[in-house]
Amino acid sequence: MTHIYNDPDTFKSDVLTGFAAAHPRYVERVPDASGFIRAGGPLAGKVSLVIGGGSGHYPSYNGVVGPGFADGAVLGDIFASPSAEQVYRIARAAHGGAGVVLAFGNYAGDRLNFGAAADRLRAEGVDVRVVWVTDDVASAPPGAEGDRRGIAGTFTVYKVAGAAAEEGRDLDQVERLMRHANAATYSFGVAFDGCTLPGASDALFHVQDGQVDFGLGIHGEPGISTTDWIPAARLADQLVDRVLAERPDSADGRAAVLLNGLGATKYEELYVLWSEVEPRLRAAGVDLVDPEVGELVTSLDMAGCSLTVTWLDDELAPLWQAPADTPAYRRGQAVAGGRFTERAASAGAIAVDTQETASPASRRHAAVAQSLLATLAATVEAHKDRLGEIDAVAGDGDHGIGMSRGSRAAVEAAEVAVAGGGGVHSVLSAAGAAFGDRAGGTSGILWGLLLDTVGESLGNQEPVTLDRLAAAVRAGATKVQSFGRAELGDKTMLDALCPFADALERGAGASLPLAQAWRAAAETCTAAADATAPMVPKVGRARPLAERSIGTPDAGAVSLALIVTAIGEQLDQTRQILEESS
Repeated sequence: MTHIYNDPDTFKSDVLTGFAAAHPRYVERVPDASGFIRAGGPLAGKVSLVIGGGSGHYPSYNGVVGPGFADGAVLGDIFASPSAEQVYRIARAAHGGAGVVLAFGNYAGDRLNFGAAADRLRAEGVDVRVVWVTDDVASAPPGAEGDRRGIAGTFTVYKVAGAAAEEGRDLDQVERLMRHANAATYSFGVAFDGCTLPGASDALFHVQDGQVDFGLGIHGEPGISTTDWIPAARLADQLVDRVLAERPDSADGRAAVLLNGLGATKYEELYVLWSEVEPRLRAAGVDLVDPEVGELVTSLDMAGCSLTVTWLDDELAPLWQAPADTPAYRRGQAVAGGRFTERAASAGAIAVDTQETASPASRRHAAVAQSLLATLAATVEAHKDRLGEIDAVAGDGDHGIGMSRGSRAAVEAAEVAVAGGGGVHSVLSAAGAAFGDRAGGTSGILWGLLLDTVGESLGNQEPVTLDRLAAAVRAGATKVQSFGRAELGDKTMLDALCPFADALERGAGASLPLAQAWRAAAETCTAAADATAPMVPKVGRARPLAERSIGTPDAGAVSLALIVTAIGEQLDQTRQILEESS
């Protein structure tokens, strides 16, 4: 259990506040952003390594900001990717003029949000490279390494990149060496029990007494197989055999090895396990180079551990052994700015778009949109726990929490936009930006994109009609599909969104009243969401646990169906406003 907190919703921000206060020698907060850069600001001429992901993994991310390691860290809420806006703000503040590498574990939400931030930075002239880590051998077979998720191997890969940047390598070299390290890194983990989100009454999953889960993730996902409890010697056999099974032919034996605790496994237990792992590695011809035993990438209070091997060569070994000085990890005598002596100039304030003047009809419909967003938020809040339970079957269980954060932020932003005289576009765009920023993760960026695209299609001048609304929803579905790169049948929100858009267009073609057409489309959406239950997920965090998800519908599809159904019921009450403006 997480025993110390004020409000679960402010847990991450409270952690950031306390961390900044505890480590002013190493880090400084970026104003209005969820993360840190190195104390004193970016170093002019140095490539900046910005790492990030969801909270709950300390010391990963913020704990390794400092000389020889990362230049910035951006954190999302517990187990949720930081939003594109937050990644952009941290990376912009960390940029010293020589380019930025954005690095994270291979998860759908992180790839979408970091990718969107990179596009925005590139549009401003910043040279950005994006590298994700794929070390978990349990999450995809050999030959599909690009589908593997990033777990404790992220630590080694980040360390290599940070050292390369610290010694003055250019952006091309830092990116190349980081990818080289990733390709040489393999991890496998076990869990003895699940982790509990702050404020939750129970863990995201449990391992039965006397059993062990193999192949766990680091976001509260359960493992891929279960066995009866085994002693440390046999556990060491399992870990070593699985990781060494993919030893590349080019490996000369040198390796950086991590035995990583996941948050609730005692250090004494890790050392017992290491007493069995170390001789097995040596017997297999592994030359251990400065191995690490301890908590490096955790998962709140999960009981478990993982073994990581990064095969070293003449390029990687010196970078792994290079000095580093951070709040949670120190090696040798690292000196801040040893090669770089000047601080880069501030990036300056972030420009804010001005609001387009709206027509009277669009302002009236904007007020309707605001009320429907409130319905959306209320619906999510009422079903938050259920959505989390669905998501926890094969994922990390945070879908309901993330949707709750995002929808409440969207309502607040819409209220401000309406008060400022905004039209439908202004209100939905503001709501979408707030949703994406506050929710984070895959749901955050996709819902933010959906709301913004619908708003852009409807504009700030013309009244909302069924024809225009159907076209706007279609545009939103197309944008979500294009950006998220999912296909129908992949078991995602898209499997409910596209049928909803199809049905709304049919209603428009039949000249049905708007509320009637929406309700009919909502019924189609609900049926489509239910139909995702027998599907096998092909993308996202549920993919490595595909078999476990069969029989349970996709959480994103279910939340969409619940929302559009509730909005359909609310539309009857707003029909007069819509008809008067049409």
